[in-house]
Amino acid sequence: MSEENNNLATENTNEYRAQRLANLKALEELGYNPFGAAFDRTGDVATIRALWTYPIEAATPEKPHAEGPAEPIAVKAAGRMMACRNMGKTIFADLRDGTGRIQLFVNGKNLPEGAFDAFKLLDLGDHIGIEGDLFVTRTGELSIRMTNWTLLSKAIMQPPEKFHGLQDQEDRYRMRYLDLMSNAESRDRFNKRIAIVAEIRKYLTSRGFVEVETPMMQPQPGGAAARPFMTHYNALDCTMYMRIAPELYLKRLLVGGFDKVFELNRNFRNEGLDRTHNPEFTVLEIYEAYGDRTSMKNIIEGMIPQICDNVLGTRKVKYGEGELDFTPPYREVAYHDLVRDRMGADWFDLDVPTARAKAEAEGLEIDPSWGHLLITHEVYDKLIEKTLFQPTFVTRVPHEFVPLAKTCPDDPTLADVFEFVVGGKELCPGYTEQNNPINQREAFEVQAGDEVEKIDEDFITALEYGMPPAGGLGLGIDRIVMMLTGTEVIRDVILFPQLKQK
Repeated sequence: MSEENNNLATENTNEYRAQRLANLKALEELGYNPFGAAFDRTGDVATIRALWTYPIEAATPEKPHAEGPAEPIAVKAAGRMMACRNMGKTIFADLRDGTGRIQLFVNGKNLPEGAFDAFKLLDLGDHIGIEGDLFVTRTGELSIRMTNWTLLSKAIMQPPEKFHGLQDQEDRYRMRYLDLMSNAESRDRFNKRIAIVAEIRKYLTSRGFVEVETPMMQPQPGGAAARPFMTHYNALDCTMYMRIAPELYLKRLLVGGFDKVFELNRNFRNEGLDRTHNPEFTVLEIYEAYGDRTSMKNIIEGMIPQICDNVLGTRKVKYGEGELDFTPPYREVAYHDLVRDRMGADWFDLDVPTARAKAEAEGLEIDPSWGHLLITHEVYDKLIEKTLFQPTFVTRVPHEFVPLAKTCPDDPTLADVFEFVVGGKELCPGYTEQNNPINQREAFEVQAGDEVEKIDEDFITALEYGMPPAGGLGLGIDRIVMMLTGTEVIRDVILFPQLKQK
């Protein structure tokens, strides 16, 4: 926005604000409390609309009056006034709450003395409580014929313009309250997110899983390879870390006798911001004693279709230029097979210089210090994963990348895991979990290198008391919501995403 336009917008804002303050004072002088008390509603707008069980249709010469009840349906509603059309002796206004909108029919004949003139002092965005009767207008609009009203909260600032909402993308993130107020698409997306999370909990608890909570602050960050946020715990005079994953604590619960657990909560990683990453994000982690990778695969193939059926009403979702189909079974393919299909059947027989040259010929930047393993993973990461559009389980991944998993029975260089990829992005890893404390220590030592203090000795001790064989998975909630709502930017599915401070 140019400086001239910005100054004009500020000037207009100040003018609107001054007018609203004048209206506030006038309403106070008429006896209205501009920031009133609680209001006893018949129900939310959706509930009130559902009380009308008769046809809703426009009047015709053959049927000049809408069919309705013998006795009026009296209601009390509250919400924000988001539209107002003054027709002189009658005002039509829109009342909206978090569940929908309903039209108000305001006429001085139906109101106490002075209430109609006072209503004219209201501004868009004001919260009001109203009493009245349900009826259908001649144009076929379910409405409330107002018989009284009270002011609940005066809006001093002008809401976003009705039809275009909040246009600046950064403003939508910084002032999410205005985005939700003015953009039906945003409200719908976040309502779907809420419903998706509720459906996940419903699915898991109905199958005997219990929801637990593990520490957000940890003396050692574990369960993933990521840079943590650090803080200082004054009472204990020690450094603590915001968790990067709850995995090691959830596995301690398996040792303790909880057989089927899940946690749906925040993780924190002190890393970059981009279209698919936010440093504070929501993850579902599930662990099932006596399960394995296959039992985790079964959860994914059961849970996601149920979410689609009960929240979206369809298993086909438009995403980008294509359409995702979440009808199981989902494709399952080995990591090595994908690489061979892309780079040639002899790829894993090539020496490092030849593999490097072949990868660079595909346009990849290869670090000269990389061996065959890292070159291969760069090929997978940059050339292959993005092509996996439909739901796909990528299995038999090199064990070096997943030290918390067991190896495949037939090949100790591969991990018995899957990476669940949708729309070219990984949504969820699923493991046959490592429960051998000796092997786990060796994997931690390789991961830690010279920083042996990073090894979680307490977790190793817990494993030595005996953890049952188990399956586990971690599903990124923000990313699955992105997929299911056809959204390609993570900030659009997080109510208050991290932004650079102004």
